[in-house]
Amino acid sequence: MAARLWRNGRPSTSDDATDLAFAGFAHFTAMQVRDGAVRGLDLHLARLQRASHDLFGRAVDDGLLRDRMRQAAAAGPRSLSMVVTIRPAEGEFVPADDDRPLDVTVRTDAPSNGPHGPFRLDAVEHERFLPHIKHVGEGAKTHHLRRARQRGFDDAVFLDRAGRISEGTIWNLAFSDGDTVIWPRADLLVGTTMQIVRRQLHLADVPQDEREVRPSELGGLSAVFMNSWTPAVPITGIGHRELAPDPRFVRRLRNAFDADAAEPL
Repeated sequence: MAARLWRNGRPSTSDDATDLAFAGFAHFTAMQVRDGAVRGLDLHLARLQRASHDLFGRAVDDGLLRDRMRQAAAAGPRSLSMVVTIRPAEGEFVPADDDRPLDVTVRTDAPSNGPHGPFRLDAVEHERFLPHIKHVGEGAKTHHLRRARQRGFDDAVFLDRAGRISEGTIWNLAFSDGDTVIWPRADLLVGTTMQIVRRQLHLADVPQDEREVRPSELGGLSAVFMNSWTPAVPITGIGHRELAPDPRFVRRLRNAFDADAAEPL
């Protein structure tokens, strides 16, 4: 499947590509569409609403967003990857114009199920700008990924200035002591897959905790990472510390994700 781009309800043009090439002040959400439906669609829409209000002081109506998403999905196969990006119509480096509608771009591409792992992660000190927002133009994430690969790792995990594990380049992390699912406490992006898993674990009465986790405190824990592609990829090491994968932990998170009913666009 070739990637396709829709801007404000119409197929993109060369002029659109020129504008979007410089659209650094924007935010987005990424999802997997299967048979015309999306797990956690409510969470994706809520993310777009919150980020738009935080960045632009206004948001796009959920009904219109779903119309844009349905239109783009209808032009492709029943299963695909989708990214919805929102930016101010006035563009970059200009004062806000609250009277103009926000620009909505929907990109579709081939579906992805993510990597299988296991992965070893390099631990690097880095704190994202506005970490609670999934915004574009974050070259640091790609930089740290590439540096990690050069150092013999599969990807990177970030440590904040207090030495706490926060998140991966494009991933959330979860840990387990064999009974309780542990979520790292730090400034980070709370991903939609993370929220799906947390609410289904809650419904299943699985113990969960949120606590500060540092590399020196990983003894006895197993770990996975997750994003819109996949709910659980096992981690065998963070920095120079080895971790033992726990297949039961991986199954628990995958089962929780699968239990969340997909909603038609």
